[in-house]
Amino acid sequence: MAKIVPLESRAFGAEPGVPDVAALASWVADHRGISADLYSYRLDQSLAPQLSAGITYPCAGGLFCNERIRASLSGLSGDIITDEIGVETGVLREDAQLIAALKKGVWCAIPAPHELGLKDRYYHDEDEWNAALSGAYRTIMREMRDAGIGGHIILCAETTEPEISQLARDRVFFFPTDPKKEGLQVLMEHQSRVAAGKKMLDTVFDLANEYDLRQLIVMDPDEESVRFALSHLDPDQIMAGGYCTEACDTYWEKLVVSAVYRK
Repeated sequence: MAKIVPLESRAFGAEPGVPDVAALASWVADHRGISADLYSYRLDQSLAPQLSAGITYPCAGGLFCNERIRASLSGLSGDIITDEIGVETGVLREDAQLIAALKKGVWCAIPAPHELGLKDRYYHDEDEWNAALSGAYRTIMREMRDAGIGGHIILCAETTEPEISQLARDRVFFFPTDPKKEGLQVLMEHQSRVAAGKKMLDTVFDLANEYDLRQLIVMDPDEESVRFALSHLDPDQIMAGGYCTEACDTYWEKLVVSAVYRK
């Protein structure tokens, strides 16, 4: 009889909805003594179901962190960069402390710089303002790690060379939510760990003939996709991945159940 062996699981954040007033008031009452607002509520709710489900590598945050990141930046007028970009990390450190209090070393998902939707009217040089914004991100991530965050997932609709080359590190993982072959090529030039859904596995393994692939996170795996991944990689190179956009209480539990293979 085949033995069922669990795979490790990794979260890439979640997008919890905005609660009604009663739910938010109840949560704030349960968290007296800390700086609590709607954003910190959503941070908590992005993470709590993962911890309950037993995700191996949980991750708070998501694209909803957009406004928090923007609010930490100076030099902006609305969506426009009108002065030298600076960063104030005080509130973000508090966010990191809140997350770390739930589970030390948890990662945090934040939107990629291009997801902020900013336009430059100060630097007038694409390389210079990309470097300035990436520098602000490095400061933000370093301060949050110092406050107890283990690392960062950078969520992106597309992968861009300037961002990845300047930000990809051991504790920074770029996760394209809807990857295409061209974007994966850019990503794999800088990152040997890749997350991809079932439909993109053929593409990933084709690219692995050109680039170093040390770890694959199969998003929302099923038995067939896990078996296919195991035909190319060793079990310790494969994880099950999840990024929840709705019904997160049950989503993470189902992910853990599906994160297995038969030996």
